[in-house]
Amino acid sequence: MTIIGRVAALENRPTTIDEFYFWTNRDRILNPFDVVVVEHLNSSKTFGVIEEIFHITDSSGYMGSFISNDFGDPELSPPTHRIGMNYIKAKVVGNSSEIYNPVCDGSKVHLASEEEVKKALGLSRVSNAFPCGYIQMYSYNQKEKLRIPVDFNGKFLIGPEGAHLNISGISGLAAKTSYAMFLLKGIQHKMMLPAEQKPLPDETVAFVVINVKGRDLLAIDKPPAKEEFAEKDRELYKTLNIDPTPFQLVRYYYPFDDEHYSNTYASTKDVQDQIKAGIGKRFKYVYEDDIESIDLLLSSIDDSSGTMESVCSFIQSGQGNFDPKSTRDWDSFEREVDAQCQKGGGGSNREIMVQSWRKFKRIISKSLRNPLFANRVDETKGEVHLSTALSRIKPNEVHVIDIAKLDETLQSYIFGDVIRCIYEKKLGKNSDENEELPTRIIIFIDELNKYGGTDLPKNSPILRQLIDITERGRSLGIVLFSAEQFKSAIHARIKGNCATHAYGRTNAIEISQKDYSYIPSVYKNMMIRMTQGEYIVQNPVFTSPLHIRFPKPVYFQEK
Repeated sequence: MTIIGRVAALENRPTTIDEFYFWTNRDRILNPFDVVVVEHLNSSKTFGVIEEIFHITDSSGYMGSFISNDFGDPELSPPTHRIGMNYIKAKVVGNSSEIYNPVCDGSKVHLASEEEVKKALGLSRVSNAFPCGYIQMYSYNQKEKLRIPVDFNGKFLIGPEGAHLNISGISGLAAKTSYAMFLLKGIQHKMMLPAEQKPLPDETVAFVVINVKGRDLLAIDKPPAKEEFAEKDRELYKTLNIDPTPFQLVRYYYPFDDEHYSNTYASTKDVQDQIKAGIGKRFKYVYEDDIESIDLLLSSIDDSSGTMESVCSFIQSGQGNFDPKSTRDWDSFEREVDAQCQKGGGGSNREIMVQSWRKFKRIISKSLRNPLFANRVDETKGEVHLSTALSRIKPNEVHVIDIAKLDETLQSYIFGDVIRCIYEKKLGKNSDENEELPTRIIIFIDELNKYGGTDLPKNSPILRQLIDITERGRSLGIVLFSAEQFKSAIHARIKGNCATHAYGRTNAIEISQKDYSYIPSVYKNMMIRMTQGEYIVQNPVFTSPLHIRFPKPVYFQEK
């Protein structure tokens, strides 16, 4: 490749085993994240990733520049051009012979070939490959331009070596959902290949996707509109070894509603068409099966005194008239709560104050009035019990659960119920011998701050479950793909247990937080000006953060 400069080791700025500087012509265009190669000892090559680019001249100060332009005439060209050059800081990411002596002054620096880029960034040794996106280098020169597909090592993305992905970026422009769905599409495609071609031949994977925004994810089995998906987008998918077709084996679940109350942004016709096609269901919560999850309605309530926990324990243990013989549906449940609001603890050994029961009633009453809390499930009408449906999930299936139109309390309740159901099934609780879950279940949720944020009460049952999943889920086969606008707002134990991080466009206030303290300043500055379809990705397999791009979604998105 083209030689572009030489290493400069100065008395006050020496080369080290971690970094080096080199000069280059000021007309040479380079970008952060570009890879360069330095000729080193024993015919080895040291690889560097560009972090900072500087331009200097022979002027000792700004006054000299001012004076040379006839004391500040911006229209005048100086009679003598200043001698100028660029010098560049690069981070060492490896050596072809594992030699980590500092590179020497005067060593030649050249652009990396495709194979050298792969070796430098750890891409050449990626096994169990799932698509991550692609990187572009030297795009300013058509002859030198490189477009290189990037893969994750599947064992470090969905386990067992590492697991969990967190995506952050401002609303809309960062395209967090689009990137997560691109990754899920790549995983589904790869895991549906013949056994000998699968990246993880001993694993099976299924997907649970929570739709929290409008109709974003309610047609992922349909192809995109022609005007939204050009031939160049199709070619990008082929370059990344992904079939450019929509998701397969998709099932949709909508909160049950009635003619007086709508629980979804999807049109009635679309829901009915999916039900007729056998890929759509309306889900309900019935008292007999779901009273054990009543605590999830209190997930955002600060219960430092433990009073609400006591109420839930009283109910779930069947004390008072909450036993199955006396209370069999939500109506009788509400009547018994009303009674407790009058007489207090109901004769239990541990008295619960009337005020506690009244607070409990205020919290749950609005939610229980929603039609999705019903007395029975009629499967002949396309209705289903959500936990039952999830317990039957098969390999490669995508189960999309729509909660976008519900209020935050019900959204939290359903999300908490989903992760609790999968978690308990993976632990072997409430499972039939004939049930065989996929070895890996990936759960994708946007707006993670609602469920795993730093401002949630420490006693929140959903927060506890999320922490447990990120800490123990890898060994159980439960993988969390999550997204949020601000990474700094997420509980430290949740984001700290994610093996893979993707950073989209954000703002200056966010990158000043301590979550970004270890990221070089040039990368942080790029996060402020990145465009849609770009991310900075970190993964244990990569030797450096990667600036990747990804193609448009390959499924229908309603405007």
